[in-house]
Amino acid sequence: MAAKRESTRKATKKLPAKSPTKAKPQQAADARSKPSTRDATSATNATDAQRVERLRALCLALPEANERVSHGEPTWFAGKGKVFAMLDNYHHGAEHLAVWLPQPLGVQETLIAAEPERFFRPPYVGPSGWVGMRLDGDPDWTLVAKLLREAYVHVATRKLLAQLTAGVPSVARRST
Repeated sequence: MAAKRESTRKATKKLPAKSPTKAKPQQAADARSKPSTRDATSATNATDAQRVERLRALCLALPEANERVSHGEPTWFAGKGKVFAMLDNYHHGAEHLAVWLPQPLGVQETLIAAEPERFFRPPYVGPSGWVGMRLDGDPDWTLVAKLLREAYVHVATRKLLAQLTAGVPSVARRST
């Protein structure tokens, strides 16, 4: 039996290692010219930076909310669980500063139909019901807070929902 295993090992061919693919010169130049969004304070101007800080404060006020960079943007999680808000800091050349929020079925369509200048269907996550809300211009911070809370409720665990309804103070955490 051992001889059979040994012969099987010897018969196994090693596959050649894949050579790394090289980026085309134009792709490499494009990648270098794009501003990094890893730092949330890298907003394009002071007003945008203030909006990001206000959004961060609203997000981190929710129970066990925490912030981490995901896909190059500041992202807020409900505890150790799911994402409830993601910053769109002119991501992939977008012409706006916005926040993307998961919403229950039907809410995305209702918001976009009511105010298409404020709400939009974000790329990648839009088909799953997420809605984008523009933060540039003059955002309605009461509405932002309401939709953040709804997004949090949509993804939070029972334990977090109990803390939210009981008014348990947040222990905000921000990863750097």
